[in-house]
Amino acid sequence: MKKLLLVLILFISFSNSFAQQYALFGTKTMFDAFENPSQKSFTLDSSRRFSSNFFLPYFGVNGANKGDAESVVRRLIVDGVNDTRTLPLGTGNINHIYENSNVYVLTLRIFQSYKYQKEMGFAWQIRSDAQVDYPNESIAVFDSYTRFPQQTELNDIFNAKGYQQSYHQFSFTYRENYNKRLAFGLKASLLSGIIYNDLNISDSYMYVSPETNSLNIGLAGTYSSNFNDENKINRNTVIPTFKNPGLSIGFSTNYTTKKGLFLMANVKDLGFIWWRNNTHSTTVNTLKNIDNIAFNQANTNREIRDIFELSEQPDKFLALTNAKADIYISKNYGFYKPALAISKNLFYRGGDLAFVNTFRYNDLSGSITPLYNLNNVFMVGLQGKYQTPNFEIFMGTDNLISSASTASAVLKNDYTIGSGPNGASFYMGVGIKFGNVVNHPQFSDVMPGINDNEGGSFFKNLFSVFKKK
Repeated sequence: MKKLLLVLILFISFSNSFAQQYALFGTKTMFDAFENPSQKSFTLDSSRRFSSNFFLPYFGVNGANKGDAESVVRRLIVDGVNDTRTLPLGTGNINHIYENSNVYVLTLRIFQSYKYQKEMGFAWQIRSDAQVDYPNESIAVFDSYTRFPQQTELNDIFNAKGYQQSYHQFSFTYRENYNKRLAFGLKASLLSGIIYNDLNISDSYMYVSPETNSLNIGLAGTYSSNFNDENKINRNTVIPTFKNPGLSIGFSTNYTTKKGLFLMANVKDLGFIWWRNNTHSTTVNTLKNIDNIAFNQANTNREIRDIFELSEQPDKFLALTNAKADIYISKNYGFYKPALAISKNLFYRGGDLAFVNTFRYNDLSGSITPLYNLNNVFMVGLQGKYQTPNFEIFMGTDNLISSASTASAVLKNDYTIGSGPNGASFYMGVGIKFGNVVNHPQFSDVMPGINDNEGGSFFKNLFSVFKKK
């Protein structure tokens, strides 16, 4: 898979990821504490001082494809065949792909101080986000150009846009209680870019002439990437080298009312990456004539890709991370805890509305989460979790029906199984606490941060500076 329009097929083939595991919000798991840094993850008199995943699985992957091409994508996933014979052309309908993944490779979290309930953490993550809007014709032309009307001028049939960005995130988190009800937290991260693609075709044209055995195709738009024929993706691509460096910041707060209502707000991953290693930008406004096209689809595909590849120029550019603003509200009613989560992308299109229903029995809990994505995708999530003060294991999906349908089609090798939007979602995690137990001072000879008079409260000191000004 090379460049330009064909990158759409690359996204379709490997879209295995989308949503934020909202059922883990407010759970005091490591995931909750790293994603929402004002959250605490240690329990006094029960938890041990350190926690980590010890390279054990701790990840979430989600994805969806919605539009006329759903059956085409389903066969592409199962058989690896791009068969567009049933795909309607000339309708102007647009398909949408949404993808994200969040993999915690290694985590370490430390209970620092009894006073103010200070915690700090270190994490190595690999993140990915993608959004692509593409018409039916964009994938049909790579199957068979003979499906298109001949001797007819076709305008704006390949207009498409989308982006995909993957990067390493090395983060430091810190949280503390401001008082018994209010807490603050922050997350600062150093980023290392892995893969970047950005495509925007704003004008397009096609004319098939059987008389001259030729195809005229015109494209106008831009394409930016950090790989091409000379710099292909391989195992070394995912090694963090900081040749494409970046920074991000996040901050969070939560408040518990006297009646037990829990409120949390979070601005997440506000940052950028400077893509400067092996990066290329292409701007084209070209009408290309492809001769001798009869019975040579492979040559046609190559010629279409060359429109962009032969015009690329080395270039460096900045790209924003997919920052989000989250609001979370919950309250416990015995064994049942309902919660509402609202998330909105700050720089890119999209967001989520989720209603989390959690049922708990001792250390076991299960959650059912109806979720509406603002890109007009409805999902139902399911999660199971076992959690003690020193151990956690969870597993779930944000898109139960589509994930089950896709898994069944792949396992049975039958692309006719399932209908509706394509989707796949799965997440899981294992976390373990170790070290001394973080007891209250009156019960322990060893208590981290009990004599914390020197450092005091970071956030109280910070706010007092603003008050003085």
